Amino acid sequence: MKRHPVLSSIVLLGFAVGLFFWTRPAPSQASAAAPATTPAVPVLTETHYGTCKASSDGIGKTYHGREISHVMGHPGIGWLERTEREKEEAPSKAIAALKLAPNAVIADLGAGSGYYTFRLAPLVPQGRVVAIDIQPEMLAYMKEELRARGLKNVEPHLGSVTELKLPDASLDAVLMVDAYHEFDHPAEMLISIKAALKKGGRIYLVEFRAEDPKVPIKLLHKMSEAQARKEFTAAGFRFLENRPDLPWQHLMVFEKP
Repeated sequence: MKRHPVLSSIVLLGFAVGLFFWTRPAPSQASAAAPATTPAVPVLTETHYGTCKASSDGIGKTYHGREISHVMGHPGIGWLERTEREKEEAPSKAIAALKLAPNAVIADLGAGSGYYTFRLAPLVPQGRVVAIDIQPEMLAYMKEELRARGLKNVEPHLGSVTELKLPDASLDAVLMVDAYHEFDHPAEMLISIKAALKKGGRIYLVEFRAEDPKVPIKLLHKMSEAQARKEFTAAGFRFLENRPDLPWQHLMVFEKP
């Protein structure tokens, strides 16, 4: 018997469609078999980066119009540990103003030689200080000091220029002392800081006052309150206050909503 070509095509098409629906898993089965989705990595849609002619202390890259300064590397440990620092900057007053809970977990971001880290540790006996730096030489120096001082609640931690490399919602607070203005990827770092902070977590930003010409620090190593507020509020942080008690520096407080 001769087969009609059109009829044969229809039969074959119907068989294929039936096979598809017969072998396809039920909706509930398909959902169960699907792999868990990974949270999306934040994508910077607007970085506010620009370029300019590099000044003697800058890298020629701008953020919200501010030229980013060169990093003070590990050869600057002597400056960080100078005996005049208490008189010039009153770090003991700055640390007292933080009013940390005894079980707080605080990151000292840009910890350097550990000057602030070692002074924070006794204030959080049931907590922890995560001392973050991107220079292994700084962390090596800090580890030697930790052994000498016998501190057990300090965690030296190697970060990167774009992220803290810490779990989400793992920090109560972040302290940055004369470090933020040197970050060459501030937009990415602020995203990382925001992720690592718990809801209501605070940033304590200590920077030399750009508004005061009597502060004897190079211009690019200072920040004005207005500039800091522009950058941090654009990243989604809430400005709380600027504590004016330090001789040369701002102590600005921001909060993760």
